[in-house]
Amino acid sequence: MNILREASKKMSYNKESKMNNKKDTDPVVWLEEQYPTMTGEFKRIQGEQYKLFCRKQYDYGPMNIAMGTDLSKMEDIKLAITALVVRINDKITRLINLVIKNDREGINESVDDSFVDLSVYGVIAQIVRNKKWAK
Repeated sequence: MNILREASKKMSYNKESKMNNKKDTDPVVWLEEQYPTMTGEFKRIQGEQYKLFCRKQYDYGPMNIAMGTDLSKMEDIKLAITALVVRINDKITRLINLVIKNDREGINESVDDSFVDLSVYGVIAQIVRNKKWAK
């Protein structure tokens, strides 16, 4: 009877139990196998955002983020991060106004554009904090 229960447990599996039983499985490999469309779209979007980042930096140059400093001192980094937080706050406030309060698209910039900006600003903030900006 014990053998039948054990065999039954081994035979019944779904995505959740499969994930729970695969402690040594690489989450990236697992997710890409289980959700290829979603993970493919994530990669595609990141690639698009990288291209946008490069185009914008080509136009602006790195000083718009560095706020005229060389980011060599912690206070310069804090200034740059503070400026990024203000930009991020502007985007969040805009999204709250458009999506939550008014349920509409923007006139000058789409809701998706705001999500892209938030994502890119988040990466830029990490680059600044890692002391790799403009290097």
